[in-house]
Amino acid sequence: MKKTLVGCRALLGPKAVPSDGPVDIEIVGRTIADIRPTGVRPPEGEVIDAGRLLVTAGLVNGHHHSHEGYYKGRKDNLPLELWMNYVRPLKPIALTPREVYLRTMIGGIEAVRSGTTTLCDDINQSPRIQPDHVDAVFQAYEDLGIRAYVGITLFDRPFFRAVPFVDEEFPPELLKQLDATKMYSADELLDFVTGLARTRNPADHRVGYIAAPSAPQRCTDEFLMRVRRMADDHALPLMIHVQETRMQVVTGQLWYGCTMIEHLHRLGFMKPKTQFIHGIWLTPGEIGLLAETGVTIQHNPPSNLKVGSGLAPIRALLAAGVNVSMGTDGCGSIEGTDMQNSLYLAALLQKLRGDHTGWVGASEALYAATMGGAIALGREHELGAVEVGRTADLAGYDLDGIGFTPLNNAVHQLVYAASRAEVAMTMVDGEVIMADGHLTRVDEDALLDEIREAHARIEPQLTASETDVEAIAPYYERIYRRCQCIDIADDTYPARFP
Repeated sequence: MKKTLVGCRALLGPKAVPSDGPVDIEIVGRTIADIRPTGVRPPEGEVIDAGRLLVTAGLVNGHHHSHEGYYKGRKDNLPLELWMNYVRPLKPIALTPREVYLRTMIGGIEAVRSGTTTLCDDINQSPRIQPDHVDAVFQAYEDLGIRAYVGITLFDRPFFRAVPFVDEEFPPELLKQLDATKMYSADELLDFVTGLARTRNPADHRVGYIAAPSAPQRCTDEFLMRVRRMADDHALPLMIHVQETRMQVVTGQLWYGCTMIEHLHRLGFMKPKTQFIHGIWLTPGEIGLLAETGVTIQHNPPSNLKVGSGLAPIRALLAAGVNVSMGTDGCGSIEGTDMQNSLYLAALLQKLRGDHTGWVGASEALYAATMGGAIALGREHELGAVEVGRTADLAGYDLDGIGFTPLNNAVHQLVYAASRAEVAMTMVDGEVIMADGHLTRVDEDALLDEIREAHARIEPQLTASETDVEAIAPYYERIYRRCQCIDIADDTYPARFP
């Protein structure tokens, strides 16, 4: 099937260079077959009038947690370690597969509406694996039409034990109760996800599987390396949370005698097609290890602000040759999957650090959100740019919108002025999944009504689970304060104001 986008302006190539004038983009099947000045020859196949559009590579949202969807807006002013237990309740919330499907659509719909064509979703399945819930997540993304990488959060340590001093600060009886919660075994978990690696490999599926060990502090070394081998055996990309907070740096020092990045390097864990999610609290030496091993830092400025984790040293990473990708994080820590917010904040926040000659600008932010994401997933020759031979994963922005009026610099205005309101078209694999601001494959209004009804049913469970978490909150607060008093390396890039 051939189609032609006629008369658009476009940001072309990996560096997103504005076209000299209107162009026609010809697509054959899922591939960009030709880009030519408008009028050179008549358009062929299905003709799509794109005369008012700025066409760009679709954005790659490298990090999201769809299991947090029903928690949107419930918490504020809590640092990560004091917040995260609220969205990973001590007792699982009872959901039907349909409610999981609807929960997945919360972030999926907003992603498409913000010009995102690829979304990486790290879903929590503890304390037991529910295959029909996992199927519901895959089905939601299949129905929506977005490209998705779905990971099952992998860890073999109880979640509440992923911080230091638990045995010292928690009452013995409470510890006994918490430790009695039965988790799946490491073998059971790895058997399940290895099945997904075989049947849902992203090399063959638009909605595929990605290896997602949760974090070093939540996994034994043996388990981490078993996941690493599984990913390597099936040529999968891998994502893992690393050094999001100062407390995690302290945890590495206490548990490993070094930072987590140094520990992962000693294990032989660090390789290309690996994303270290967040990577905020870093030293120059660690940045050198990232560059040496080809690991990507996955930057999520909205959530890093919301839970006060800090400001990643993006200029230092880029200067060392480290690939940087971009994401939003889950709907619990930040209120949505709007990648326009990430673009905006990534370029603006970095101007708080260093001299203006080294500031991160709009072009670098856009590159991280397109080519940076493609590189992180090992798809740098297919995704991330508007270029002949690449997959037609595209976003179209309304140039008549206020963000581009008057138009002086399309890249600057896309990053600093445009919002998701200007996103008029989203295309994945050459198929338009949003046209003129309307989703083409699902009934958005009906889904939103159903989501509201599901939330009303589930909300009492959410409130009850938050009450349960209050029982352990004081002990986490003490641990958090205790870790704040432990020094870290003097050459760590400052991530927060004093």
